[in-house]
Amino acid sequence: MKKEFLDLGKQPIANKFLNEGEFDNEFLFDLKAVFDDETKLVSLKEFVAPEMMFNEDYAYHASMSDTMKIHFKSLADRLQSEFNPVNVLEIGSNDGIFIRHFNPDNTFAVEPCGNFADMTNDMEYKTYPEFWTTKLSKLIKQEHGTMDLIYAANCICHIHDLDDTFTAVRNLLSENGMFVFEDPSLLRMMERGSYDQLYDEHAHIFSVTALKNLLDRNGLEIFRVDNLSVHGGSNRIYVGLKGEWTTENSVSQNLIDEKNFGLHTLDTYEIFADRVQKSKEDLVDMLIKLKEDGKKVIAYGAASKATTVFNYCGIDNSLIEYITDTTPSKIGKHQPGTHIPIISPDDGFDETVDVAYLGAWNFKTEIMNKETSYLSRGGKFITHVPQVMMFS
Repeated sequence: MKKEFLDLGKQPIANKFLNEGEFDNEFLFDLKAVFDDETKLVSLKEFVAPEMMFNEDYAYHASMSDTMKIHFKSLADRLQSEFNPVNVLEIGSNDGIFIRHFNPDNTFAVEPCGNFADMTNDMEYKTYPEFWTTKLSKLIKQEHGTMDLIYAANCICHIHDLDDTFTAVRNLLSENGMFVFEDPSLLRMMERGSYDQLYDEHAHIFSVTALKNLLDRNGLEIFRVDNLSVHGGSNRIYVGLKGEWTTENSVSQNLIDEKNFGLHTLDTYEIFADRVQKSKEDLVDMLIKLKEDGKKVIAYGAASKATTVFNYCGIDNSLIEYITDTTPSKIGKHQPGTHIPIISPDDGFDETVDVAYLGAWNFKTEIMNKETSYLSRGGKFITHVPQVMMFS
């Protein structure tokens, strides 16, 4: 049975940035989280139609981040060195940040966002501009055979029907093939109070416990787990057909850690909800005080996470003057829901700024290294993770 534990209010499509004149008809939905006490899966109570989120206007380019370029290059090298896969498929290939490190002759992509599918096709990777389903996996198997490696980054948590997703994977894997995917970690979210991991695209936030239950009933099993720092704490899950791989200690250790934290009980999530409410109150109080003190406060990074926070907290341009972002497709538009304007850092991140809310707090280290001049002249950042605080 699914039990609701958190209500983040009316929320927009997090990556649908708006022009002036598009505000009145903006789509909003109720962002609530539920816990399934049978599978232990945390999901959104209400899913948003995939076509509304993932289309030719999708704005997030993974290659805009140096951190992510290094991350995917390192992983590609490691997988090739350790496992030497021949046929490779990526689900949700974005702008090709991962698959560019593999031979296009036997590497394939699934990417429903038309703008990115065009990019990877132009890179000579056969790309299927569709959503991942069992029907599509059968077509790919018919055209290219089975896959030694199926990979997905920050994608599987987007898919509503996980049973169909995992059935599709099982259908396409070679006998000794592996399915490797990484998504935000539920344990890290709960530890850090990073409720902004919840937005329309994140249909689920995975624990290893829930994934084990879901994969098991679809003929698959986890044999390794890597705990990652990217995106505010993620898990990389290694999966094979049942009985084909030796299960490593990392799997049992993650299951133990999650049980010790209490991810299997509803009480843990209800305590988390109280923490989220306190975070909201603290952040709004801090921004009001800064405004009263005459400080110029902006936001640094038009991230999906910031969309959740600002809409939940009721923060608009009366508290945050504007958002700076380097992504060309976001500049000149407005944040979903709050309609805070987005401008280039060249135009807005200057000596007049006193405080910047860190929208992409998961890139804190990269941003701090980049903005040394801002910090050296007394500029400060705000984050709400793991609690609301100002730092420099």
